[in-house]
Amino acid sequence: MDELSKLPPTAWVLIACAAALGFGFSWAWRWYRHYRARKALRAAVTAGAADHLVNRLVPDGMGGGIHVDYLLLTLRGVVVIDLRDIRGNIFGGDQMAEWTVMDGARRFTCTNPQSALYDRIAAVKAVTGDVPVEGRIVFTRRGKFPKGLPRWTLMLDAMRSEFPAPDFMSPAESAARFREGWQRLKEAVKPSFMADMR
Repeated sequence: MDELSKLPPTAWVLIACAAALGFGFSWAWRWYRHYRARKALRAAVTAGAADHLVNRLVPDGMGGGIHVDYLLLTLRGVVVIDLRDIRGNIFGGDQMAEWTVMDGARRFTCTNPQSALYDRIAAVKAVTGDVPVEGRIVFTRRGKFPKGLPRWTLMLDAMRSEFPAPDFMSPAESAARFREGWQRLKEAVKPSFMADMR
């Protein structure tokens, strides 16, 4: 302790600068890793889309809005994606009100997301008109379904095969019809910040 008290003031300044630099570098590295992971996740979800929107509020027809994680313009029309990043074994079914998640010693339940997906699809259909609209609940690689996937549920790795990359050169009429509905949707939605609260 006596030796520390003999350090000149410039040494203390250098020590404080080194500590601040180390903290700043650690924070920047964590931010960069998080940024890269989010960018890779977004690329995986949108790989088969001609265009996409992320975290949007779709008008619900009653003056409010319904949060949608991803809206994709695909060969089959518009796809509503409800993205779930849940770790553990997930046990869920079409007729179950709650799905159970088991992650080691931890166990919890969550509301069956299928009915909320149907509401999101209906809201998008109301805007896009005659453009086909479907939806999927997409789970990241951290989750597993040991008993099989419920209806409209998809693992992230299956996105490319489920919605292959589009070629909008053919047929031209379908592309034009989809694009008109897509443009209406783009004009109707607003940014949503609800993703940060989920």
